[in-house]
Amino acid sequence: MAFYRQVGSVPPKRHTQHRDPGGGLYYEELMGEEGFSGDSSLLYHRGLPPAIVDSTVWQLPDQRTVPNHPLRHRHLKLHDLFPGDAPASTDVVTGRRLVLGNDDVRISYVVSAKDSPLYRNAIGDELVYVESGSGTVDTVFGALPVRRGDQVLLPRSTTHRWRPAGPEPLRAYVIESNGHITPPKRYLSKFGQFLENSPYCERDLTGPGELPQEQGTEVEVLVKHRPGREIVGTRLVYAAHPFDVVGWDGYLYPFTFNIENFEPITGRVHQPPPVHQAFEGTNFVICNFVPRKVDYHPLSIPVPYYHSNVDSDEIMFYCGGNYEARKGSGIGQGSVSVHPGGYAHGPQPGAYERSIGIEFFDELAVMVDTFRPLGLGEGALACEDPDYAWTWSGRGPSGERA
Repeated sequence: MAFYRQVGSVPPKRHTQHRDPGGGLYYEELMGEEGFSGDSSLLYHRGLPPAIVDSTVWQLPDQRTVPNHPLRHRHLKLHDLFPGDAPASTDVVTGRRLVLGNDDVRISYVVSAKDSPLYRNAIGDELVYVESGSGTVDTVFGALPVRRGDQVLLPRSTTHRWRPAGPEPLRAYVIESNGHITPPKRYLSKFGQFLENSPYCERDLTGPGELPQEQGTEVEVLVKHRPGREIVGTRLVYAAHPFDVVGWDGYLYPFTFNIENFEPITGRVHQPPPVHQAFEGTNFVICNFVPRKVDYHPLSIPVPYYHSNVDSDEIMFYCGGNYEARKGSGIGQGSVSVHPGGYAHGPQPGAYERSIGIEFFDELAVMVDTFRPLGLGEGALACEDPDYAWTWSGRGPSGERA
């Protein structure tokens, strides 16, 4: 997505001298994707960007997953993961509990009322959905105010810090990629501008504002990286604060997009999930299901038809309203449904018939479809509703009424 932005002080021409008022040089850093062939930005630092004084192990929360075996649909109650006063001692970075994951994408959940350490994900981009609460994400590119409904896109290796604010904790649904997360290519021109058929555009994106300009020595930054297949963490101690950037410009930077600005695409009969797509990554897509008018054919059935996920696992995070297709299943605010590839799923019993004649769905959900199977993280195992898989039949695994 080519959308140029400039913040702070930059020289008239790149790779030329840029000096402070005392005559000293600022240090230019290129932050780019795909080697030197993708989008990039140039940042100008007061101190040397590589200067560290220590490097030690950061012990990550449990990153292990187990297979979805025996195969079944699952319902995860994420709000059960952080009961009582837990958010007061939890931060958005170190407090994440892994829910689902594979080699392409990992999904975590966290509830926090505490500032996070400085952090950088060197594995891939992160898209963080703010379910509730508000605050600020301080980054080397500037500050990003965040609020309920924001999808916060943080490019790989962006040093940042989460600062929740306000009366309620910040609830965050975290999607971590093994690569980059971008708008779908079909929404963009060959030069990167959003097309007229896109459900959102540049005006809906909020980029970083004022540069933090923090100072200090021996500043710790937590880095998540992947020397092989294993995901590990390192504590880097920098000689000077990474938030010493006086200016930057380019096409690569963090931004927020609020789900309220996603314009739904509807039709006379039920539209397939790709019309709800908002972002894509390597071997996965992200879709936004928002309040909308629904099918207007006189014989239409507004809820989804039954479908088999032949090539993908479908993960739906329910974050507002009433999801018509799932009524009677126990799913509510903060739930995640896991519908794996391998056999059919669709509306709960009765929902198919009840939807006839409905003209509007008041629902809010963020969906991740993956093209490789997802494993269950420790968070999923800790909050599963064991009865969900049997709600279509009304019977449990041994034939009893569920």
